Amino acid sequence: MSTRPQVLSAEARETFWRSLQTLTGTRVVIAIVLLLYLSFDSRGLRSAGDFFYAEICASYLVLALSFSLAALYWRRRFMLQLLSQIACDLAVISLLYVAGGGGRSGLAILYLFPLAGAAILAPLLLALFCTSLVTLFMLGESIYRGLLLELDASVLQAGLYGAAFFATVLVVNRMAARLIGQEELAVQRGIEIGVQQAVNRLVMSHAGDGVVVAGADGQIYGGNPAAQQMLGLVGQRLDFKLGSSPALHPLAQAYADWRANPLLSTVFLSIKPYTDPALQDVTAAWSARRDMASHLKVRFVAADTAGLGIERNVIFLEDVTAIENQAQQLKLAAMGRLTASIAHEVRNPLAAIDHATSLLAEDVQGPVQMRLLKIVGDNVARVNRMVEDILQLSRKAQSHAEPLELPDFLAELKAEFDDVQGLDPRQLCIGGVTPATVRFDPLHLREVLLNLLSNAVRYASATPRSIRIFIVNTPGRALELHVQDDGPGISPEVRAHLFEPFHTTSSKGTGLGLYLARELCLNNEAMLDYEHRYDSEVNPDGSRKSSGRFVITFARSTAR
Repeated sequence: MSTRPQVLSAEARETFWRSLQTLTGTRVVIAIVLLLYLSFDSRGLRSAGDFFYAEICASYLVLALSFSLAALYWRRRFMLQLLSQIACDLAVISLLYVAGGGGRSGLAILYLFPLAGAAILAPLLLALFCTSLVTLFMLGESIYRGLLLELDASVLQAGLYGAAFFATVLVVNRMAARLIGQEELAVQRGIEIGVQQAVNRLVMSHAGDGVVVAGADGQIYGGNPAAQQMLGLVGQRLDFKLGSSPALHPLAQAYADWRANPLLSTVFLSIKPYTDPALQDVTAAWSARRDMASHLKVRFVAADTAGLGIERNVIFLEDVTAIENQAQQLKLAAMGRLTASIAHEVRNPLAAIDHATSLLAEDVQGPVQMRLLKIVGDNVARVNRMVEDILQLSRKAQSHAEPLELPDFLAELKAEFDDVQGLDPRQLCIGGVTPATVRFDPLHLREVLLNLLSNAVRYASATPRSIRIFIVNTPGRALELHVQDDGPGISPEVRAHLFEPFHTTSSKGTGLGLYLARELCLNNEAMLDYEHRYDSEVNPDGSRKSSGRFVITFARSTAR
C-alpha cells in the first residue's frame, strides 16, 4: 500500500507491528508443516535432484524463528525487516519449487503467503515488483524445462499462476489500504471524541446549574457536581431510580408528568434531599443539613436518540432560592418606602369611614340600607387588614419562643377554628398525635396555622377528614407538622411564586398570608415549605396517591 508506517499514527503503527508478528508466526507454522510433509514424501523432492529439501526446510525454520524474535523484541527498521523476510520466503519457496519439479509439485501456492504479506504491509509498487519476480521465475523455469524436452513443462500453467498472483496482490492491497484508512479515521475520531469529552467534563464540573441524565424509567445515568449538591448526593454516585428515593419523589412525579405531557417541560419544586432515611448519617455534613430544603427550577429536555433504540432525557436543575430571596428583598425595599405614607394617608380615612358607618347603622332600619352598610364595613375591614399586613412587614416580628405542648395546642386550635368557621367537627382531623414539645411563640404558631387552615377551607371539600393536621415525629429527624387538604392542589406555575409577597390567585387575598407565615416560622428558627409527598393510601390501580401539603419543620423538638 502507499502508506508507510512511519507516517501513520501510533495506533496504526502498532497495528503494522502486530501484523508483522502474525506474519512471522505463520511463517514458523508453514516451515514446520513443510518439514513434516516433505519428510514423508518418498517420490517428490528427494528423488528430484541435488537439492537437500530437509536441510532447506530446517534452515527456513531457524530463519523463521529468528524473524519472529526480531519482530517481537526489536521494533525498529520495519521495512528492512519486512523486505528481508519476504526475500527469504521467495528464495526458500523457489528452491523447493525447483527441487519439486516445478509446476507438478504443487508448491506454487506457497508464493501466496509472502506475496499477500507484501500486499498488506508493503507499498503497492513493491508488492507488484515481488509478484513480477515470482511470475518471471515461474515462466523462466517452465521455459527451461520445455527446452530440456520435459513433457510436464507447462508455460500456460505458470502464466495462470502469475495472473492469479497479480489479481490477489491488487485485491488484498486495496482492502488493506481501506482498512488502515478506516482505522486511521477511527483513531482520529476517537481523539476528537476524547477531547470533546474532556471539555464537556470541564464545563459540566464548573457549571452552576445541575445536569442529570435519566432514562425512560427514571433511572439516573450520571450528573455533574452541581446536581449532586442540589440533590443531596455529594460524594455519592448518581446511579439510582428517582422513585427509589423518598426525598426525590417530587422530582420523580414531575418527570413522569412531563413524559406524559411534554408541554410541562419547566416546573418549580421544593425538595428536602437530606431527609431520605436510607441516606442518613452518610457524612457529618448530611446530618447538619437534613432540615434544609432546595427550591429548584427544573427543566426537562429529550435527547435526540432517534434510530438508536434507547431513550435518554436531560434534567436541568437551577437553585432559585437566592433569586427568590433577592426578589423578595427588592419588593420589601420598595414597599418599605411606601409604608409611612400608607400608615398616615390610608389608616386615618379608613378609621373615619368605619366610625361613620357605625353611626349610620344606628339610624338605618331598611334591609337594603343595612346590606349596603355591611358591604362598606366589610371592605373597610379588608383594606384595614391589608394595611396591617403591610405595616407588619416593615417591622421584624419579635419572637417569644417558649416550650409548647403541641398536641394540647392543636386541640385548642381545632376547637376554636371549628367554632369560628362553623365547620363540621369531623372535617378537620388531627392525626399522628404523639407527646411532643417544641419551642415556638404560641401567638406566631397560631397565626401561621390559622392562615394555612383558612386556605384549606377555601379549597377543600366539606367531607369528613378533608382537612388534616398531623405530627410526624421520626427518631433522629426534626419534628414536622403537616397541613393537608383534599383540594385540587397547587399548580407548578403558582407553586413557583407561592411564598412571594403580593402574589395571589384569589380576588379577595392580599398575597401576604403565606409570606408572613414563613417569616414567622423563620423568626422561631423553623421552616415552612410546600411539598409533594406520597400517601400510604393507594389508588384503585394500585399506585400510591400523591398530594401536596404544607410542612412546618421545627428547629428543635423533644419527644416524651
